[in-house]
Amino acid sequence: MSTMNISLPETLRTFVDSQVSEGDYTSSSEYVRELLRKEKDRVRIRELLLAGGDSPVSETVWDANYFEEMRQRFKAKKK
Repeated sequence: MSTMNISLPETLRTFVDSQVSEGDYTSSSEYVRELLRKEKDRVRIRELLLAGGDSPVSETVWDANYFEEMRQRFKAKKK
């Protein structure tokens, strides 16, 4: 693991310290790593949503019958 030092204004440092003392984090580094993981997930979800929005519209109706047929095909493959 490489080291990165960041500078924070006092207000943000106070906020991070309060999150560590009030939360389940053992250090400010752990808290910031968790924030970065969540941001990475958020960016990935956004990319997937945008890609989905750019994909062609399906003519398939996703109703109860569609999902029942999917369940039946899945059960048949398991056997």
